Amino acid sequence: MLYLTSRAVVAPLIKAIWRPTVEGRENVPTSGGVILASNHLSFIDSVVIPLAAPRQVHFLAKDAYFTGTGVKGTASRVFFTSMGMVPVNRDDSRAAIESLEVGLKILQDGDAFGIYPEGTRSRDGRLYRGHTGVAYLAITAQVPIVPVGLIGTPQVQPVGSNRLHRAPVTVRFGAPQTPHTTYADLPAGKARRLATDDVMDAIAALTSQERVAEYNEHPVET
Repeated sequence: MLYLTSRAVVAPLIKAIWRPTVEGRENVPTSGGVILASNHLSFIDSVVIPLAAPRQVHFLAKDAYFTGTGVKGTASRVFFTSMGMVPVNRDDSRAAIESLEVGLKILQDGDAFGIYPEGTRSRDGRLYRGHTGVAYLAITAQVPIVPVGLIGTPQVQPVGSNRLHRAPVTVRFGAPQTPHTTYADLPAGKARRLATDDVMDAIAALTSQERVAEYNEHPVET
């Protein structure tokens, strides 16, 4: 109910202000487990994708967004919950494993799970090498991966900014990939690497971003 209410209120507002261009929505299965694997340029990406997709999409979010107090804490908790966000403790030593476990459970329940194979936001706008967790989830849960290309979200909310700006945004959903069948006969490690590279190739084709062979590193927090 929270999700439906939020979508009914927020989606028209987003469309009226930013007028996003959405392409390929028909590529997203309307039922069953599916992974939406996207490039990552802005904090607002995790809001834009669920509003553009034809079904609810669950993303992981740090648990601090769900534990605040007072009016601001309550508003944050209601908003992130209504958008289908799932809290995880990113400071825990098992954070990466826990994230995969949570994602796998979501997929096995027949829901859509959003993931950023780069791991963190690109500070320079380039597309970095993908981590193989996305392929692990798809192969283990035997679900398709829909590549997603976002364009323009850094202009709406630049990295490090809490302000939103009016700027054109494009969301492109690519053709589904099925690594659990494409690479069924390969060793697990090789299958995950090839499947992840396929996803990043598809995202690059959707966004025309410059490619980087290295992984994107988390910035040092101050």
